Amino acid sequence: MYFEFSEKVKKLKKELQAFMEEVVYPNEQTYEEQLKQAGSRWQVPPVMEEMKAKAKAAGLWNLFLPDSEYGAGLTNLEYAPLCEIMGRSFIAPEVFNCSAPDTGNMEVLVRYGSEEQKRKWLEPLLKGEIRSCFSMTEPQVASSDATNMQARIERDRDEYVINGRKWWSSGAGDPRCKFAIVMGLSNPDAPKHERHSMIIVPLDTPGVKIKRMLPVFGYDHAPHGHAEIEFNNVRVPAENMIWGEGKGFAIAQGRLGPGRIHHCMRSIGAAERALELMCKRVLNRVAFGKPLAEQGVIREWIADSRIEIEQARLLTLKAAYMMDTVGNKVARKEISMIKVVAPNVALKVLDRAIQAFGAAGVSEDFPLAAHWANQRTLRLADVPDEVHRQAIAKLELKAYS
Repeated sequence: MYFEFSEKVKKLKKELQAFMEEVVYPNEQTYEEQLKQAGSRWQVPPVMEEMKAKAKAAGLWNLFLPDSEYGAGLTNLEYAPLCEIMGRSFIAPEVFNCSAPDTGNMEVLVRYGSEEQKRKWLEPLLKGEIRSCFSMTEPQVASSDATNMQARIERDRDEYVINGRKWWSSGAGDPRCKFAIVMGLSNPDAPKHERHSMIIVPLDTPGVKIKRMLPVFGYDHAPHGHAEIEFNNVRVPAENMIWGEGKGFAIAQGRLGPGRIHHCMRSIGAAERALELMCKRVLNRVAFGKPLAEQGVIREWIADSRIEIEQARLLTLKAAYMMDTVGNKVARKEISMIKVVAPNVALKVLDRAIQAFGAAGVSEDFPLAAHWANQRTLRLADVPDEVHRQAIAKLELKAYS
């Protein structure tokens, strides 16, 4: 494995870092202030569209897509350092049109969508004109086992009828969110992993009802948000089916591999920013007659944080390299490994940084508490740690059985 980045990637990395320093970081506070001033938190702060226009003009747009027809044509390994930089700020991924769940939905449409689906839904997403959400998790069942999904997608002549309740449909709170990709049970009698399908459901379709927005540790993540949605006899044209009936799990595997590695890259970025903030803080704060940086336990925190971040990054780069060279299926153990490692490392580093900041660490004056809440959520999102560990152990034992 050779992790030296190409000149193209080095150039993009330099440009992205400069853009973050000049545009994104200075506007983080502006973004929050505009949300508070809007009268409703479920409105898009004007500064976001201003930043997006600047990013598009700078050529820092759709960097996540490996298909050069639609994106930057970067491999997973090439995108890794860029995604890490974006992960340092909550608002950055959207600025570059590289935020979940749009990234996963765009990848689904690129790989499996019909030409009409691409024209109607993919192209506006690529331009950053609309947003989307992904409706998979259900409140009535243990969604760590996705075969439990009960929402129904049933054929009725030239339409499909959708009934069920989904929650944690991230992005559905955004007024620009125009459609959901819904996964549900369509073929109950088929083999286990051929029973579910994915279908495009415009959110303005009769029968679609957003019941509530779900906060995460008290954060509403407006205007993005995480919605509980009811689908009551929702009818959509048959051509909204993605790929074909029973292909839901096959699509999910294609969608979640890149999605998981993007989450891990961003987690490393969050950890790096936490370590940076901690180092700056302890050099400038005095307690018991000397700077915090001279306290032995804090030096230990800094050393352990650097060690753990480097380990997590190397494992993530290895997984990205394998995805590019041998494919997601062969790399599934490495993908599961990083999905466990990266959020847990980020949580450790963030926890130390919060401790070093004292009471300020749990406030909204610094991004540490919000990043901690996000990383703790990632231990559940895209399959919980325990399921990934089970998969890792199963693959490890397979070599000996």
